[in-house]
Amino acid sequence: IDRNFKCQTCGEGPGDCPGHFGHIELARPVYHAGFLVKVKKILECICVNCGKLKADLHDDDFRNRVRRADSDKKRLSIVWEYCKGKMVCESDEMKEEEENDPEKPAKPGHGGCGHFQPLIRKDGLKLYLVYKKRKGDEDDEGEGKMAQPEKRLLTAGEAHSILRKISSQDLRIMGLNERYARPEWMVLSVIPVPPPPVRPSIHSDSMRSEDDLTYKLADILKTSATLRKHDSEGAPAHVVAEIEQLLQFHVATYMDNELAGQPRAMQKSGRPVKAIRSRLKGKEGRLRGNLMGKRVDFSARTVITGDPNIALD
Repeated sequence: IDRNFKCQTCGEGPGDCPGHFGHIELARPVYHAGFLVKVKKILECICVNCGKLKADLHDDDFRNRVRRADSDKKRLSIVWEYCKGKMVCESDEMKEEEENDPEKPAKPGHGGCGHFQPLIRKDGLKLYLVYKKRKGDEDDEGEGKMAQPEKRLLTAGEAHSILRKISSQDLRIMGLNERYARPEWMVLSVIPVPPPPVRPSIHSDSMRSEDDLTYKLADILKTSATLRKHDSEGAPAHVVAEIEQLLQFHVATYMDNELAGQPRAMQKSGRPVKAIRSRLKGKEGRLRGNLMGKRVDFSARTVITGDPNIALD
């Protein structure tokens, strides 16, 4: 980034411009590495076909437990514990005993689509849908009637469209705020680009090198452009899926380069890239190192001594 440049937004030079954010529109949505576990939990609470909450709201025990939850986080845990074992999105069909007893008032149904629910498994930065074999599937399999594959990848785009189907009422039951915490926002389709003051270039002699974040953003931009090009040219599905996973890796390591079970993103010199999270966390990070530990307007660390000019007697 040139020292003589003029900002396109405010027209000031690098010394006076406070910095303005940009953004990159990704060719395909990707998971946010920090929210992946939360996205998995929410998907386990809802139907992957119609987006309806799997819980039976007419179950008094469930309603009482949700009502007694003293925090939204606890509420989501209660709903998840109740829903994760449900393997069918129950429809409005009447039970046999209700059909045989016409005098008994009919209970209101769940109102679901009747779709069989998969297990959701996390592997690194990927989510998989695992369909268990049901009774009768073994007979059908010989005739080639198996409806779903046993295990398939759930792309971020598919997860995004499922999460968008969740109703406002279901969100409130799960303890999520529809105004500030819509679950589809946990899947990224656009990422913000921090201004140059956050990632300044380093000048030494005649050499000029850019910050780690700048290189990482360039990788994201290149991979996104490649993915868009392959999409428009109609490249084979496995090639597109591979590039999509590379984009997912770049976005995840741009934010956090110390993810468990993930390879580190490296510079050409072999040094690990310093991602956003490592700049903020810990004793030498922005918060504890530069904000709480700054040597300005603090008196807690001053050493108070006697006046050296006072006579001893």
